[in-house]
Amino acid sequence: MNSTIDEITLLHQAQARAPSHHMVMRGIGEEIDLEIGPGDDDPSFSSTTLVGVTTHEPVAPEEQEDHKQLLLSSQAPGEGQPQLVKAPQGKRKKKVVKKWREEWADTYKWAYVDVHEGTPRVFCSICREYGRKHRRNPYGNEGSRNMQMSALEEHNNSLLHKEALRLQMASKDKGVPVIERPVYVKALMSKSASSILESVLRRDPHEVEFIQCVQEVVHSLEPVLVKNTQYIHILERLLEPERAIIFRVPWVDDRGETHVNRGFRVQFSQALGPCRGGLRFHPLMTLSIAKFLGFEQALKNALSPYKLGGAGGGSDFDPKGKSEAEIMRFCQSFMDELHKYLGPDQDLPAEDLGVGPREMGYLFGQYKRLTGHFQGSFTGPKIFWSGYSLRTEATGYGLVFFARLILAEMNKELKGLRCIVSGAGKLAMHVLEKLLSCGAIPITISDSKGYLLDEDGFDYVKISLLRDIKVQQRSLRDYVKSNPRAKYFEDAKPWSEQCDIAFPCASQNEIDQPDAIALVNSGCRLLIEGSNMPCTSQAIDILRKSKVLVAPAKAASAGGVAVGELELSNECNLMQWSAEDFEAKLQDMMKQTYERSLKTASEYGYLKDNPEALVHGGNICAFLNLAHAMIDQGCV
Repeated sequence: MNSTIDEITLLHQAQARAPSHHMVMRGIGEEIDLEIGPGDDDPSFSSTTLVGVTTHEPVAPEEQEDHKQLLLSSQAPGEGQPQLVKAPQGKRKKKVVKKWREEWADTYKWAYVDVHEGTPRVFCSICREYGRKHRRNPYGNEGSRNMQMSALEEHNNSLLHKEALRLQMASKDKGVPVIERPVYVKALMSKSASSILESVLRRDPHEVEFIQCVQEVVHSLEPVLVKNTQYIHILERLLEPERAIIFRVPWVDDRGETHVNRGFRVQFSQALGPCRGGLRFHPLMTLSIAKFLGFEQALKNALSPYKLGGAGGGSDFDPKGKSEAEIMRFCQSFMDELHKYLGPDQDLPAEDLGVGPREMGYLFGQYKRLTGHFQGSFTGPKIFWSGYSLRTEATGYGLVFFARLILAEMNKELKGLRCIVSGAGKLAMHVLEKLLSCGAIPITISDSKGYLLDEDGFDYVKISLLRDIKVQQRSLRDYVKSNPRAKYFEDAKPWSEQCDIAFPCASQNEIDQPDAIALVNSGCRLLIEGSNMPCTSQAIDILRKSKVLVAPAKAASAGGVAVGELELSNECNLMQWSAEDFEAKLQDMMKQTYERSLKTASEYGYLKDNPEALVHGGNICAFLNLAHAMIDQGCV
C-alpha cells in the first residue's frame, strides 16, 4: 500500500516539475482516442471557434526523460499493489477528448486544430495529416497503450517530432515556420464551375496563388460555361499547363561558397503562338506563383491585339545584396538549363520583379553563347541589343491611358485627381511620370519597408531624385532629407491616404481585406491594377460591394505585351518612331482592349456601370480566344 502511495506522490511531483505539459491525472488504464467525434453530451464542441496555436518554449530534455521514466514506472504495479478498476467510459470519455484536444493545441506548437469532414481534428503542421494517418500516431493512444503515455510524450518520441525539431533548428534565423494561410473559396452558382474549381483544389491544394487566380477566372466564366457546356472540357485542359520545368541552379559567391537555388518555367499555353512571359527573381518564388504568373500571362496575351502564348517563371534567388559578379554567375547558371526550352518560336522571357536590364543582359549573353547564334529574341531592355526599348514605358503609360478611358466614360479627366501608387520599380516610376504629364497629383510610392508620402505631389525633379535613390539601392527615407515636408511611414502601406485613384504596382496580394476597407474610406473610386492579382479575394469582395471600379491587369497592362511584340516584329521599326507616334499607337491599342472587354461583358449580361464589368469582360474575351484556337487544334 505504501508503494502505491509513493508512486502517486512521484506522479504529482512530475506534474509540478513540468508545468508546460499541462498533465491531467486520470485513472490508470483509461484510454483516450482522438479519432472519435464530438460527444452527444457536448454539442457545442463542433461549433467551437478554433483559434491559432500559441508558441511555447520547448521542454528541457532532462525533464522530458524524467517525466517519461515516471510514467513508465507507474505502468507496472508491484506485487502487493491492489488491482485497479478502469474508469467508466462513454460520455465522460468524450468530454475528456475535448479537454485533451484543447490542452494539446495549447501545449505544442507543431500541431494545430482544423475541421475535417465536419469533425475537429488535431493535425501535424509538418505533414498536415491527422490521427492514425501517421506511421506512428503522435496524438493519442496506439493499440493497447493506455492513457498514461500522453499524446505529447508519444509525439516527442516519434520520427515526426524529430523532423520538426530539425526544421526548427534549420529555420531559427527565419523564425518558426507558420501554417500556410487557408484558401478563400467563393461560392459559385453553377455546378459545372464548382466541379472545375474542386478538381483544381484536389490536384494542387497547397498552390494558394494559383488557386486564387483560377477562382477569379472561373467566377467570370460561369455564364459562358452555362451557355455552352463544350467549354467546360476546354477550361479543364487550359488549367493544366502544357509543361512545367523545375530545375536546380548552383552558383558560387565571391567567397567561393556554393549555393543552390530553384528555377521555374511554366509554359502554360501555346495555342495562340509562342510563349511570352516574365522571369521573377525573388526569395518567395514558388511553383504556385510561377503557375499563377503563367496563367495570367496566357490570358493577358490572348486579350492583346497580338495573339501570343503565355508563360511565367523565375527563381527563389534574391538579387538584393549580391555583387555584380554573383548576379552574373547566377544568371549564367540559370540559363545553362533554361536555354533548352527557349527560342523565338517556342518561348521568349521578359523582365519581371527582380529582373531588370542587368539581369536580362547576363541571361541573353549566356543564351547566345549556348545556342551559338544571335537571335535578339528576349523581350528585354534593348531592341536586338542595339537601342532603347519602349516596352517598360508602354506598360506604365498604358495604365494611365486606360484610366483616362474609364474616366472619359464618366465625363471626368485625370487633371487634379489625387493618385496613390505602390511599388518603386520601373513600372511605378513610369506611372508617376505619365500621371504628372496628364495633370494628376501622384502623392505616394512604396517599397518593402514602408511608403513615402508627399502631400505636395511629385514633380519631375522629385521623380529624378527617386530614380537616383533606387539605382543606388538606398532607402526611400533618404527622399525626406531633400524634401522635409514629405513623410516616410515604416511597416505601412499607402492605401489609407486620401485619394481618387489607386495604382497598385508592387506585387500580388498587396491589398488585403483591411487595406480594401482603408481604400474605400479614403475616397478611392477607381483601382487600376498594375501588378498581377494585387488584391486578395476578400479585398475584391469589399471593393465590389463598395462600388469601386476595378480595371484588371490583364487589360490595363496589355500595353507592354503589344509593344514588346512590335519590337520583335519585322513589320515595324520602333527606332524610327517619335514619342508622339509611340503614344498614339499605344493609346489606340489600349482603346481596342478596353472596348473589346466592355463589349464581351455586355454580351454576357454585365452592364457598363457594373464595377466588375471590365474584370469579367476581359476574362471572358481572353478565354474565348484561347478556347476557339484549342477547339480548332484538337485535343492536344
